[in-house]
Amino acid sequence: MTVIVRDFRPEDAPAFAEVRRLALPVLISTAESVLHDVAQAHPDAHYRPLVADEDGELIGTVQLGLAHDSPVPGQGYLNVYVHPKREGRGAGTLLARTAEERLTELGATALFCWVLDTPDNRAFAERRGYRASRSARFLRLDLAHATLPPLAAPPPGVELRAAADFADDPRPLFALHAETTADEPSDIDAELDDYEQWLRDTWHHPLLDHELTTVAVVDGTPAASTSVRTDGLGRYFTAMTGTARAFRGRGLAKLAKNASLHRARAAGCTEAFTGNDAANGPMLAINTWLGYEVCAKEVRYVRDVG
Repeated sequence: MTVIVRDFRPEDAPAFAEVRRLALPVLISTAESVLHDVAQAHPDAHYRPLVADEDGELIGTVQLGLAHDSPVPGQGYLNVYVHPKREGRGAGTLLARTAEERLTELGATALFCWVLDTPDNRAFAERRGYRASRSARFLRLDLAHATLPPLAAPPPGVELRAAADFADDPRPLFALHAETTADEPSDIDAELDDYEQWLRDTWHHPLLDHELTTVAVVDGTPAASTSVRTDGLGRYFTAMTGTARAFRGRGLAKLAKNASLHRARAAGCTEAFTGNDAANGPMLAINTWLGYEVCAKEVRYVRDVG
């Protein structure tokens, strides 16, 4: 049996999503979302997924690109996933090597990757010359059986609205998203300043649930939000929860996320997932209050090249 690495093809989308789900079950991915990510990526990101093919069977994937929205040039990323029952055949090594070569050709001077916090995965990264950086937590909530905190009435001047209410003009949500993203703990700073690109790759993303994405509005201004992705199979993932700087310390993110979870359960969602940087104490505290429990850990690794 021979393993090769090749470019992603549209017909690979279902297997691509399945390998990612099996390798890291907290990830929400569908064939439609995989195709959307490829089609709508910014040209400067040079997003080019690759697959590991073993005699016609897709057994591994890697997503790679450049952080085009970072003020620091030359920052590349690659995230490798291998089918759990097809490990040990060299697919991960081939995917990583090919991705590193492509990113170096594109001018990357630093490579970042997330790996599960297990001895084997960490050893894989360290053998390739990567050094550990920050860590993160994946959390899970059994939405079908958990006892959520009771819904609280919004304070005076605050209302909770669905993202769908902003369909005619989502720009205020873009402004909120840009500000909260800039303050998110990360090795790679991001500056969101391209509204049209945000519409393409975020607002119109097939997994974004405009009804469950919940916004706390203060005197007409979006002040906090929790951005939700769902896959239609009962799985709910919080892609981003944050509060604008001027409104922090008032419990608005907690209010929005709790309301969203209540509505998600009523809509038939049975599992809720989220991810937090290990240094993001305030968000980890909110998720603990909501009943989430850590289900996996990741470590960010970085390697200088060029």
